[in-house]
Amino acid sequence: MPQPQGESAAPPSARRAFRLTVLWAATPPAPVRCFAGGPAARRGAAKPRLHEWLQQTRARAVALGAVVLMLAWPAWGAGVRVRDLAMIAGARDNQLVGFGLVVGLAGDGDKDPVYTKQTIANMLQRYGINVPPTTLSAKNVAVVMVTADIPAFAKPGTRLDVQVASMGDAKSLQGGVLLQTPLLGADNRVYAVAQGPLAVGGFTGGQGGAGGATVTKNHPTVATIIGGALVEREIPTQIVRDNSLELLLREPDFTTASRIAQAINNLFTNAAEAVDATSVRVTLPEPWRARPVDFVAQLEAVEVQPDTPARIIINERTGTIVATSRIRIAHCAISHGNITINVSSTLSVSQPNPLGAGTTVVTPSTTTEVTENKAGLVALPELPTVEQVASALNSLGVTPRDIMAIFQALKQAGALQAELIIR
Repeated sequence: MPQPQGESAAPPSARRAFRLTVLWAATPPAPVRCFAGGPAARRGAAKPRLHEWLQQTRARAVALGAVVLMLAWPAWGAGVRVRDLAMIAGARDNQLVGFGLVVGLAGDGDKDPVYTKQTIANMLQRYGINVPPTTLSAKNVAVVMVTADIPAFAKPGTRLDVQVASMGDAKSLQGGVLLQTPLLGADNRVYAVAQGPLAVGGFTGGQGGAGGATVTKNHPTVATIIGGALVEREIPTQIVRDNSLELLLREPDFTTASRIAQAINNLFTNAAEAVDATSVRVTLPEPWRARPVDFVAQLEAVEVQPDTPARIIINERTGTIVATSRIRIAHCAISHGNITINVSSTLSVSQPNPLGAGTTVVTPSTTTEVTENKAGLVALPELPTVEQVASALNSLGVTPRDIMAIFQALKQAGALQAELIIR
């Protein structure tokens, strides 16, 4: 008796399903012929055909399911999740700051400023040691500012990463240890406490001064402590008010806000409303009001196709140009040429005759040379895509600096249909 094969060994009838010529699994098996020998013989002959029909039915069902998944996959992967486009109002980070001491710097600490000595004296006084600040040395100690961000819903005992930066004139924080430092919020209350060894991403080597040389890599006066702070107090956070919550777009846009509201309404009928370019108000349906966390999880999984504005960002300091895919250039003509001005100064010596009574005089001589490159007028057709714009500008053989000037001129002429931002 033939054994049923798995889905991975589907017969040719299953492969035909991928051409959307699917034969429905409800097709009954072919009629069974009668054999001499009684009912037992007929049942024995019918079993192979029944197994073959079940095998084909399973294979066709698997093939049909694969076709449905392949057809639906582009629609699922076309958008961006709401959680990547917006945040829940109220669920935001808060900044913390503290003032502390780093010890163990092996002579690379502060050069005895008054505030460092006073801080050391105050710290010693907490342990019952009264020492005049003027008698202290701070060469192994540095005063630092400690900063951290505490996320929403952080509970007591949660660890935070902290950044430590020297406040005085210490040369390096390498090898230092931060003493227990309270981290305060904007309301001047302590929400976390930081302490631990520093991780410095740089170093300073060598001896300075006359005849000496030093080598410095990165910033040795800035360090981090991974998980160096412990949360001591939770910041109250409320995201649902009057059975509704608010989504705040990270990039304000009216079109994107409207699309988010429409996508949410497709899942939860009449639950979302776009308030403005930044806010989308969502009302919790009745079955979800007792489970706001599950509702937010469903909300953040909704996918939307955001609207991308036509925008060109120019950074003249670094020579960087970034353009979105929606920029357009109208039909225009461009001619761009470079002008180079070279000014050189030389010194000439004028000497008198051997028997003359004059003196030797040094006279400066200045030469100015102007070079202008020839450039023809190039007519550009309408360029509706960023690829065509890039190809047209590259064909002119211009540098990034020249492209910046061309973009600015096109914007002034009204031929560039995009927002131009210069940093």
